[in-house]
Amino acid sequence: MEESATAKQPFDSGPLADAGERRAIFNVLDSFRQYRKQTHFGTTHRRRQNFYALPKNHQDLLNSPGTLFLDNLSAIDDAIDENADIANEILQLGLETFDLPAQPHIDSWNNWHDTARPLDLDKAHSTLKQFWRDWSREGFEAELKSVLDTILHDVKSYLDSPVTNTRILLPGAGLGRLLFELCLAGYTAEGNEISYHQLLSSNFVLNTTKYANQYKLYPFINSFNNHTSRANQLRSVTIPDVHPSTAMSENLKAGLPIGNMSMTAGDFITSYTSAESAGSFDVVATVYFIDTAPNVIRYIETIHHCLGENGLWINIGPLLWHFEDRLTDKHDVHVDEENDTQNVAKDSTGIAEPGSFELTEEEVMTLVQRMGFEVIFQETLPPNAGAYIQDPSSMLQHVYRCSHWVARKTSASS
Repeated sequence: MEESATAKQPFDSGPLADAGERRAIFNVLDSFRQYRKQTHFGTTHRRRQNFYALPKNHQDLLNSPGTLFLDNLSAIDDAIDENADIANEILQLGLETFDLPAQPHIDSWNNWHDTARPLDLDKAHSTLKQFWRDWSREGFEAELKSVLDTILHDVKSYLDSPVTNTRILLPGAGLGRLLFELCLAGYTAEGNEISYHQLLSSNFVLNTTKYANQYKLYPFINSFNNHTSRANQLRSVTIPDVHPSTAMSENLKAGLPIGNMSMTAGDFITSYTSAESAGSFDVVATVYFIDTAPNVIRYIETIHHCLGENGLWINIGPLLWHFEDRLTDKHDVHVDEENDTQNVAKDSTGIAEPGSFELTEEEVMTLVQRMGFEVIFQETLPPNAGAYIQDPSSMLQHVYRCSHWVARKTSASS
């Protein structure tokens, strides 16, 4: 049913009360709505057009046993529909969360249809693909388990505090798998995330899935490059490989401690520099996160502020500075595929603050030690620990040699 054009505008409170936040939310919701149509068009429709532009004898060769090009495109269309079903579940959750109509009136303030930009559509694609890394058994074992094991080892090795009394902050929590695993291990963990794509998707998997392996996902169908076989391109995984509430219930029944889990939405800097945040965490774990800062000094200051006395900062990740191409003559928030900062109010605070720079690893470590931390462990992780949403069967393997270090808060930040 279509919403009335005179529907009341909720300017009193909540994220929809802010024009910038509302626009960002609408963009994200519409990107999930358009996922099915846009993916069919960009992935298979154009390839069919190109196929029929070929000479007839070449079409016949491609459509013969061993290639069966058109049959393969049909199979990929079926896989796109499976992925789009997940996108639609996230969309429906978002509409319920923000109390928005599925079919808004075209002239209504809440008409979120057709608002997504190309960048929003790209982010919807990458978010669905990220479910492979975070919530499939194959992806978690290949890319995230070693990260989790490293964090757990560091906390146990360098923090003299009982598990149940330890509070961990995870900025850039993404789809929430590491956050969930830390709570399952008994720690009280709080995630922070700025991207509405990630926030809606993590809410979906953590709070609305009904059982393990509920959904089928085809993570590698959108690219036709570097596949050794069509079967590899079309292989599926199931998500979530672990059902969060079931896993926690089983731990409770077994008498194992589980921690409290929470997630905050918003800019990391503005969210954790208040007086209430001072000294409130025992550990801050930054995983593929510090390079999302235009000004990493602000991140260091914020981490120092919210850590308690002798608190630990654990870092794992590369230095792929997300704001490297930020324009110096404009203060608009830059958005890129990996660092979706579109929902930041343009008030020149937090990540929206003017100015940016990029540092080497050596320079970052100098700043960390200069600003009230003692580095107690540092290493470069082997390449097999640095894959990020990387198809393990691909002919191209793109991995990071991640920096891993542990620093202890020692003094007031300079």
